[in-house]
Amino acid sequence: MDGVFWLAVISVLLVSIIFSMFGQGGGSLYTPILFLLGYTALISVSTSLVLNLVTAASASVVYYRSKLIDLKTAVAFIPGICLGALAGGAIGNFVDPTLLMWLFALFLIGAGARMVYTLWEKKAEAETCPIGFSMGMYATIVAFSFAVGVLSGLLGVGGGIVIVPFLLFICKYPMKNSAGTASFIVIFSSLFGVIGHSAFGTLDLALIASGSVAVFIGASIGARLTVKMRSNWIKVGFGLIMWVFAIQLIVKLLA
Repeated sequence: MDGVFWLAVISVLLVSIIFSMFGQGGGSLYTPILFLLGYTALISVSTSLVLNLVTAASASVVYYRSKLIDLKTAVAFIPGICLGALAGGAIGNFVDPTLLMWLFALFLIGAGARMVYTLWEKKAEAETCPIGFSMGMYATIVAFSFAVGVLSGLLGVGGGIVIVPFLLFICKYPMKNSAGTASFIVIFSSLFGVIGHSAFGTLDLALIASGSVAVFIGASIGARLTVKMRSNWIKVGFGLIMWVFAIQLIVKLLA
């Protein structure tokens, strides 16, 4: 195992600490980090999905103990996101995601601005999770979760980066509950994305094993920090991360 391998492990440890604070698996940075370190695109994406899975599972344990996961709503997301991630992972070798990534970058810029704006917004944040949703909202959740699943499987991201804003602004969840619930949902999107990719044999088991230990530790640290932080600052931090990812995507696309 050379220096590049250990640099990759240390990098994913640091990313897992930061991203688990916002209900993310960290795939939005795991994939490009591994790719820039010299791993192939398919290895980078499939490894990212496994690390997403471990990060989200580790963080979810902390969120669950702090009662920040709404299991009823999470269950509504799971069927669509699992099917979408399985499909996205399976067809990742055949689809050009360039247009999708441009749209995703634009979304991140807008959603990130909305998050950062909450620092000055005087409107009170929701204090409790909704008791239930209409049939129309459940249909929206299913459609949205399927689209997020496809995105997850294709790009190696867990999907939390779009699930959190959806829960926050569409479903009217408090920020900490949004992060906790999204973290739990990301477990399933990552798992089924990995299953889709494994059909092509694109798994680096040594990298996955070492990286998994690193992100398990990092995610536990990040989730504990979230429980203690003010919600407004969590939103702003999440918004800034969305901007960083948007810039990263645009630079990659222009190059």
